[in-house]
Amino acid sequence: MEVAVPAVAPVVVMSIILGALHTCLYVLFRGNLRLHVLLVLPAAIAGAWAGQAIGERLGDPLKLGDHCLLWASAFSWIGIIVVSVAATLGGRTPRAAGERAETEDA
Repeated sequence: MEVAVPAVAPVVVMSIILGALHTCLYVLFRGNLRLHVLLVLPAAIAGAWAGQAIGERLGDPLKLGDHCLLWASAFSWIGIIVVSVAATLGGRTPRAAGERAETEDA
């Protein structure tokens, strides 16, 4: 009995690889691994996929086979930056008038 394996487009595989690569670079540059990385990875993959679609239509000087690396990388970083900024702004809570920041010396 043969099991039918569904065909996966190379664009999807390359977008996942490229999104994971840029997520690893983001964690390396940032220097710490926080919970919002769980949102950064899908954003980087979706950005790489969207960049690939735009690169196919506009052209890309840096291609690997049929995959447009320049556009996919740029949009991958756009997705990472959007999630990172949203996580940074969403993590801030206003302090009460009498509270001090944790980083201030006593």
